[in-house]
Amino acid sequence: MSTSHRYVALLRGINVGTANQIAMSDLRDVFVSLGYTDVETLLRSGNVVFSATRALGPAATSALETELKSVTGVGARMLLVAADRFHRIAETNPLLSVADNPSLMVITFLPEAPPASLEVPSDLEPEVLVVGPDAIYQWCPLGVSKSKVPLSWFRALGPTATTRNQRTVDKLRGLLG
Repeated sequence: MSTSHRYVALLRGINVGTANQIAMSDLRDVFVSLGYTDVETLLRSGNVVFSATRALGPAATSALETELKSVTGVGARMLLVAADRFHRIAETNPLLSVADNPSLMVITFLPEAPPASLEVPSDLEPEVLVVGPDAIYQWCPLGVSKSKVPLSWFRALGPTATTRNQRTVDKLRGLLG
């Protein structure tokens, strides 16, 4: 009897404006072609929930990125997050009691724990930024596009760190079951 492992794949930088356009049917086909099952996409921003017959590591991410480029011509970095880790990150969000709009609260997912030396920028009010053990949590009451956190701060988190708003995270959790 095989055990099914559920994952969320978070792609960076697809379908933003007119750049790196990928049809969700093509994205789904990439996962199916590599043998994954129960493949569902959410929105057009590169969110995929799927099942695998085994635990996945870096080789699976590399294979998916390669197949994506081969099928669509678009190169995009991808972060695979196991269902239990995804749920834990969402459930331990320290800003759930602060934020009143899930579209203005975001979680930055990382491939591993943030560096211990990572410092929260000062003078962010009314924003709130919390570095958690598995993710970065941010409340942007004036709008995500008006964030005071410098882009260079996020770039320092590496090329696969990727952000989703709480509304999207909740929808992905629903798809995970």
